[in-house]
Amino acid sequence: MRSRSATRSTRLFLAAAAATALAATTACGPEDPAENGAATPTAASSADGGGAKGEAPAGESATDGGGTAASGSKSNGGTGGESASGTGDKSGYGQSCGTNDLDFTVTWEAQPISHYLITAKAKSGITCYLDVNTPSVSFGSGADGVASPVGQGGEDPIKLSGSSVAYAGVNVKTTQGEGGKQFEHVIIATTEEDPNPAQVELPDAPTVDKPIVTNWSTERGETIPRVI
Repeated sequence: MRSRSATRSTRLFLAAAAATALAATTACGPEDPAENGAATPTAASSADGGGAKGEAPAGESATDGGGTAASGSKSNGGTGGESASGTGDKSGYGQSCGTNDLDFTVTWEAQPISHYLITAKAKSGITCYLDVNTPSVSFGSGADGVASPVGQGGEDPIKLSGSSVAYAGVNVKTTQGEGGKQFEHVIIATTEEDPNPAQVELPDAPTVDKPIVTNWSTERGETIPRVI
């Protein structure tokens, strides 16, 4: 009788343990993958389709969530007034015009007083300033062929860019009589120290003797050279 009682007690204990385990399993249900850190199907779809958080399409900069652009972003800004590179442009408003920055033409003006008119224009893509008021003008290499400034007209400085131009007037002969030498070209520079003076062909071959030159001006009427 003791043997049967012990066996029965053992069976009852095992049955109770099994019932307890079944109840616990039913109450907890399947293990939640989110609690283990595993990605849910929705999160996986988002990652596959839209890229990782914080990444941006090519050509755009990403942010770190605080509005600060990530390193490697491009800036399309620049210093104001600078010209684009790759076109032979001179960069920077405020640079002085060198003689080789300009194109010169010389024309004969009969009225109101006969003289030669120099027109200066910036080459394509260049912006510069004539900050030396009077051009350096000479005929030949001798000192007697250097034009003396008469101080007429003038603006300082003159900005040259695009279609804007500056004028200067030259009277090649200020003396009476037959004296002087004939020249077919005039030498023009923005300053006396300019290492690259321009040699411009004259419309004729005038006789030059004690020439004079006016200041640069944007008004043609201010560049009629008169002996003072």
